[in-house]
Amino acid sequence: MSSSRNVLGGPLLACSYSPLTGFYRTGCCETGPDDSGLHLVCTRVTADFLAFSSAAGNDLSTPRPEYRFAGLKPGDRWCLCALRWLEALDAGAAPPVVLEATNEAVLELVDLDTLKAHAYGARTGSGG
Repeated sequence: MSSSRNVLGGPLLACSYSPLTGFYRTGCCETGPDDSGLHLVCTRVTADFLAFSSAAGNDLSTPRPEYRFAGLKPGDRWCLCALRWLEALDAGAAPPVVLEATNEAVLELVDLDTLKAHAYGARTGSGG
């Protein structure tokens, strides 16, 4: 069981088990000394983000069976590298963030207000 915390100060919830995400493929956006990319931000990926990521050199849509990776589609939840999320934000393509499943360590790079402004459900008030 992870002792990591989310950006809201609670326990870090799972981001996704299907597809299985996280640097350590635990389903959670956990980090450690081996995670140089800082896979901290749980997002609900969008078509715009997937196109942006592919153009930036990281094709997340194409299946890679040799890595047991089926490829992402819009609506999937996925732990993103913090800096890639910020790049997408600057480009207007940042996918919405699932705050309860986003690791608090990202707060060293992104302020909470920015994350909340891009929270999944924030625009509609639906909460998810």
